[in-house]
Order: sequence, then C-alpha cells, then structure tokens
Amino acid sequence: MTYNFDEHIDRRGTNSLKWDYAERFTGRTGLLPLWVADMDFRAPEFITEAMIGRITGGVFGYSQFPPSYYEAVKGWLSRRHGWEISTDWIVPIPGVVPAIRLAVDAYTRPGEKIVIQPPVYYPFRSVIARNGRQVVENPLRREDSAYRMDPEQLDEVIDDDTRALLLCSPHNPVGRVWSEEELRALVEACRKHNLILISDEIHCDLIMNGNKHIPASTLFGDGDDRSVTFTSATKSFNLSGVSCANAIIPDPTIRGAFSRQVAKDWLQLPNLMSIVAAEAAYRHGDEWLDQALAYMEANYRYLVETLAKRAPNLTVFPLEGTYLVWVDLRNTGIADRELKERLLDAGLWLDDGPMFGTGGSGFQRINIACPRATLEDALERFINAVT
Repeated sequence: MTYNFDEHIDRRGTNSLKWDYAERFTGRTGLLPLWVADMDFRAPEFITEAMIGRITGGVFGYSQFPPSYYEAVKGWLSRRHGWEISTDWIVPIPGVVPAIRLAVDAYTRPGEKIVIQPPVYYPFRSVIARNGRQVVENPLRREDSAYRMDPEQLDEVIDDDTRALLLCSPHNPVGRVWSEEELRALVEACRKHNLILISDEIHCDLIMNGNKHIPASTLFGDGDDRSVTFTSATKSFNLSGVSCANAIIPDPTIRGAFSRQVAKDWLQLPNLMSIVAAEAAYRHGDEWLDQALAYMEANYRYLVETLAKRAPNLTVFPLEGTYLVWVDLRNTGIADRELKERLLDAGLWLDDGPMFGTGGSGFQRINIACPRATLEDALERFINAVT
C-alpha cells in the first residue's frame, strides 16, 4: 500500500499543542509551527481501525496489558533492531518523560547526581532538578559538522555522589545515531563508576540515511546489564497524545526497583486505547514507517539544498536519526532574543536552541515531519527572517 504524506490536515482549533499553543501563548495568529516532536501526518488506518473496533465495544473499564502486547513489542524490537528481549524485561509505562522521573526516584536520592549530555532534550534537566537531584554536565563536543561524546570529560565529572547517566539515543536535538564505539565507551564508564544507564530511545525507529541504531543494553554483558531503556511507538507513528511506552530492564533487581516506583505512583493501569494503538503499530507498522522515513529523508534533503542555495552562512547538521533538524545560525550574528522575534514576525514558531542547555545558543531545531508544502512555506519564512 502507498501512503499519502502530502495530505494537508488542518489541525488548528483542535486543541493541538503544536498548532494552537503558540498562538495562544504569543497572541499572534497565523503562526506556522515546526517545533514540538509531533508529526503532521495522519496516523495509519490499521491503527485507527483498531481503535474504532475497540470503541464499538462500548465498555471502557480498567484494562491490563495483554500477552499479545508484549509479544508485539518483542517482535518489533527483533525485526527493526535485532534486539531479542524477554517478556519479563518489559514494564509498560504511560510515557517516556514520566518514566524518567520514575527512574530518578527509583535509583537516586535527593542531592545525588545524574549526568546529562547537552545540548539535550530539555526535560532531562528539569526532571532531575525539580526532583531535588543535581545535574552534572558532560557536554557534547562539536567536531567540524558533527557532534561527538567526550568520554575524558565524563570521567572527570563523575564523583562518589553520581548515581546515573541519562542518555538520549538517537540524540535530540543534534540528530546523532551513536556509533558502537561511542556507546561502548559509555557503557564502560557506567561499569567503572557503578552508574545506572538510563537510555531514552524513543526515537530509535526514526533512523535516517542508512544509519543503524544500537540499543545500549545490547552492549552490556550477560549478568552485568545496568541499563534501563525507554521505547515507544508514539514518535514513530504520530501517537503522542495516546500515551504509552515501555521500560525495558534486563536486570531483575534494577527492574524491581523501577516496578515498585511505578506501583507507588499508581501508574500500572494503562489507558486502554493506548494498548490498542501501540499494539497495532508494532504488529503492522513496518511498511508505513519505511515510507514515512523515505518521505522525511526527502524533506531533509530539500531543506539542506534550499538553505545551501539561499542561506549558505547557516550550518545544517547531518540528520542521522529523529525528524528534528539542528541548524547553526551563529554566523548571522543575530542574538537569541532578536532571532526569536524575527521568526515570530515572519510567522514561524520553532524550538529555540537555548532551551536545550549548554551549547544551544545560536541554534534552532526544525521539525520536518510534515507535508512538503508546509516545509516549503516554513523555509521561505525562515530564510526571510534570518537573511
């Protein structure tokens, strides 16, 4: 089946966070939003049909995750990533950001330290800080047109109060798909310092341009896996409003601590529609996702070619994973506050680099999971604002 990713869907006035929030927040109308990680593509019919089928039953009582859900998750990870997991490793959770908070409470105490690698998805910092833990930075190192981890600096910042490292893989916002060498160095650091590796792999299905995602857990040895991995179908299939995710934890002691935290917060009962949507995605989603990835790769090439011709002083970083493009505007000399105002005046709402922490000033993040016509309009506004 061929899917139509050029279809325009008017989302204004639907209480869409992506489309309605910016106008309510700024008081400006007509803003074109390419910010939050939310696709503008229609969810595939096999998902909506499964949800409709569940609705027609007419009873919406408390539900549990059935055995078929666990099998669907295992099958997906095996097919897409070569990761063979056991059913008992899976702890269903309502979402990845809530799960990070659960992990913070499960594995650390107030005042203890957790490492992040900025510039990075902004809830990482806020979840740690708001729960009374200390943020320790191991900033990514920029080398030419790519980012690398800095294992030497990591070793220097870890001390006796450091308990965990929070990994973003693939990395949001810089678009890296980490190599096996980089991940092995991180795993060794966690072993050396007895850290829990909390790996947010929500974008693991969104791999571009021939890259390969390696689940960090697979690089630990048997009986020595200190990883907690979070995955979800929400980013891959535009189901962000249907909250459902998975914590995959091989070690029974580490898993037990997390599961107790889930139960403590009464989060073990899922939204029943999330079960239906996620299972349908995992069972039937390969063809749709492959076509969506091809479409977004074409969008990325269009963005790169357009900016190279019309705004050559900007640097677009390679998009290895996610559908979020990281653009360096520092050569324009425009300060962050002024840049935001220029973009708003042009009718464009993007994610500002400074919100991602250290190393984000002078950057913008652009969501390309949209019809080509939307991207063309957005790039025209973007170029007019910054040149």
